[in-house]
Amino acid sequence: MIPMTTRMLTLDEALWGMGSLQREMNRLFAGQPGGAADFPAVNVWSNQEKTVVTAELPGVDPGGINIAVLGDSLTIEGERKPVELGKDEVYHRQERGYGQFSRSIALPYEVAADKVSAKYNRGLLEVTLPRHEASKPRKIAVSGG
Repeated sequence: MIPMTTRMLTLDEALWGMGSLQREMNRLFAGQPGGAADFPAVNVWSNQEKTVVTAELPGVDPGGINIAVLGDSLTIEGERKPVELGKDEVYHRQERGYGQFSRSIALPYEVAADKVSAKYNRGLLEVTLPRHEASKPRKIAVSGG
């Protein structure tokens, strides 16, 4: 018979295991609602003149954000760098992710790509996308006869 021994995990070992499990779950569920593919979180609203997209990007250098518009699609890309810990520092909890990201959003209509503007303030990116003139609804007069 083989004797069984048990050993208590250290806090660092337990936290590393939990972090490893979290990373694996994120990898498995990427592309599902709420998964890694949903970063950054966005809100989109529009009216007859423009669409506005806001994206939560805390910790991202605004100079490294790339925004592209093609037809009725907006793509936001960038990278959030990991926080460098000191020599004797260890994480006790690490929930904020890091790495490269890319998020494409379908817009409700074609926009005037040459008139798109973006601003970044305190971790929030706001992209204003004016509607392309050709896609605006036109009132058609009906003649009687």
